[in-house]
Amino acid sequence: MVTVKASLLELTKLLPHFVDIEETLENEVEARYVLKRAADHFEKLQLDSSKEMEEDEEEVSYLVQALVDKNWERIHSGHFSCVSLTIRKIYALGCYFKIFFLLLEKSSLEQHEQCSTILDEAQLLGCTDNLYVKCNELQAALMKYLDVDAPKMSPTPLPVLDAVQRRVSRCDIPQLDAPSIIEFRASCYDALQPTLLLNTINHWPALRKWRDLNYLLKVAGNRTVPIEIGSNYASDEWSQQLVKIRDFLYRQFGEGNQTVNLDIEYLAQHELFAQIPALRADICVPDYCSVSADNTSTVDIKAWLGPKNTISPMHTDPKHNLLCQVFGSKRIILAAPKDTENLYAHETEFLGNTSQIDAANLDFESFPLLRRVQFYELLLQPGDCLYLPPKWWHYVRSDTPSFSVSFWFE
Repeated sequence: MVTVKASLLELTKLLPHFVDIEETLENEVEARYVLKRAADHFEKLQLDSSKEMEEDEEEVSYLVQALVDKNWERIHSGHFSCVSLTIRKIYALGCYFKIFFLLLEKSSLEQHEQCSTILDEAQLLGCTDNLYVKCNELQAALMKYLDVDAPKMSPTPLPVLDAVQRRVSRCDIPQLDAPSIIEFRASCYDALQPTLLLNTINHWPALRKWRDLNYLLKVAGNRTVPIEIGSNYASDEWSQQLVKIRDFLYRQFGEGNQTVNLDIEYLAQHELFAQIPALRADICVPDYCSVSADNTSTVDIKAWLGPKNTISPMHTDPKHNLLCQVFGSKRIILAAPKDTENLYAHETEFLGNTSQIDAANLDFESFPLLRRVQFYELLLQPGDCLYLPPKWWHYVRSDTPSFSVSFWFE
């Protein structure tokens, strides 16, 4: 065991006491035993760092590692949506304790990198919502502690992306310039009318900050996120990996990489802002998301960051959607729900909301019913928001490097 730094010892005070998590573990005998041992160990560590504590540390550390491994297997034994919240909460708690045991073992840049990855996995695979009172405080404090030396891993600057000059372009749907909430509700929400909203997010700090990729690198570079590999999730070549944002940014936007034949990678449909509060502070939830009679429902905020030529194939979403463009531009093609029977949805459960067609290159011989469909085209440019009602079909392709934020609401 290394000498415990005062700052690390202070962080252990944010770990849960067993009484804080006992109810969560009610029917999990093994987890109750292991996590009680872990919680008790760190309570004692704040008072005593003797040889006896060091011997106990080795045993409890082993038990925690085994618990994390077992619950990782439980999470991956079936479809993620079927995994119980209890299993995911046990995994998250185990990850928290595992991080502290690793930091007690060794304090190095490489160890901090490993702990940072474990911290992200606690949030991505585990469940940290309402885990215990100080959970969010611990998460933020650990990020700060582990990221102190992260810039040493990124010595080469990233580019500042050029601003995309606004241009006149085809738009087959209505456009509204900063409509009031009353106008938005009447003309868009109640009418279920797709609409391009202009000048509604110009106040976001993100519009001036995020084109500087070094800012994203500083704020988010050390976080691990799910990255889609391949330009189109419906293609056979598509896959997904957990990747450091730092590595993703250098591969997709680094100087000189534009001429290299790299796979297109896409940070798509990810709840990035729950994971990185500093980025959440650069945007605001549009007031339009609160127009429903029951405006107590949560708003799902998703991030979409990628290079030129990322594609979301023609698909539908079940909720109202505001797609807001921070930088870059996207070509979008729409079709109404009434044309669903003519759009050749995939028959598999995973792709049941996705069309088989390439909306940018219509093949009337293979898909003759497309002749009956009315398509609508538009260009989404920086500062624009596209309102999409539920079940409207939409195809999205980035014309340039692009960062979008979507807000899904009832």
